[in-house]
Amino acid sequence: MDGSAHPSTPGSTPPGPRRRRPRYSGRYPRRFEEKYKEHQPDRFQETVTKVLAAGKTPAGSHRPIMVPEILEVLDPKPGDIAVDATLGHGGHTQAILPRLLPGGRLIGIDADPLELPKTEARLRALGFGTDVLTIHRSNFAGLPKILAGDGLTGADVILADLGVSSMQIDDPTRGFSVKHDGPLDMRMNPKRGEPASALLARIDAQRLSDWLIGHADEPNAPTLARALAGRHFDTTQALTRAIRDAVSMLPTDAQALTVRRVFQALRIAVNDEFSALETLLRHLPQWTKPGGRVAVLTFHSGEDRRVKHAFEQARQAGLYARIADTVLRPSPAERRDNPRSAPAKLRWAVRA
Repeated sequence: MDGSAHPSTPGSTPPGPRRRRPRYSGRYPRRFEEKYKEHQPDRFQETVTKVLAAGKTPAGSHRPIMVPEILEVLDPKPGDIAVDATLGHGGHTQAILPRLLPGGRLIGIDADPLELPKTEARLRALGFGTDVLTIHRSNFAGLPKILAGDGLTGADVILADLGVSSMQIDDPTRGFSVKHDGPLDMRMNPKRGEPASALLARIDAQRLSDWLIGHADEPNAPTLARALAGRHFDTTQALTRAIRDAVSMLPTDAQALTVRRVFQALRIAVNDEFSALETLLRHLPQWTKPGGRVAVLTFHSGEDRRVKHAFEQARQAGLYARIADTVLRPSPAERRDNPRSAPAKLRWAVRA
């Protein structure tokens, strides 16, 4: 028999051509799209475990932050109605849902049309059916309509995690990454609004400087604004180079921090995040049942200041019976195991 042929059992289907793994330079994949094992955790759990043990986030996934602390302050109970106003990868929802059973349910909300179907499929595969979990593509402002559509006047538990998910940060095609090149977009919903490239091209230096200060506490805001405003950058790396050129007098590590702050400020502006947050904070008391609990997880000082101020104002107005006396931070162990958790701050309130 010819050594290149393989006998087949009568009635069997001949094997098809073997699929080759993605090609990449070097020993290990470096680009997001090349990390095929991390994108398939069910098949390559050993690889995912190694990535997690190294304090990193597997490509295409997200590690929920401060889960034990959130469960403690929200204290979800059987029969409660809960809202995860920023569903993301679904990690917090996955932890909260079992606490609501029997008799409770959770409403998940997220504005990202690319990641939301993946998250819903993941949660459904874990056994959470439509009787206990309903999912809606919306932002914070859509919550009253969603509650009314479900015949509800409010929720017992509301969580808002304001962090950008790792799926968005790491995927260069979304335009959030400071490490990998991609189109300068940064929109949470790529089908709405204008990308960061268009925003930068039309903005004036004074307004950009105000954003860099107000959105990211950037000390070199005027210098950066003069260098960047009114210019068109097609890619994230083109913008990164321009930022580094503008602050070339700084040490390399300080330049890297400046790049991250500029990207943060632009992302907030592109998605009008502070306006959405202020809408959420203003309406949270009326969306929460008496005695209900709310928690907001923030990742930079501009967000935290707004949450702290809004909670205190609502407490003074008699809308909240109690609010967090001090901000909660991730444990040293969590910061070590997941460095992306380091800037997180958690504040909570109880409806009067």
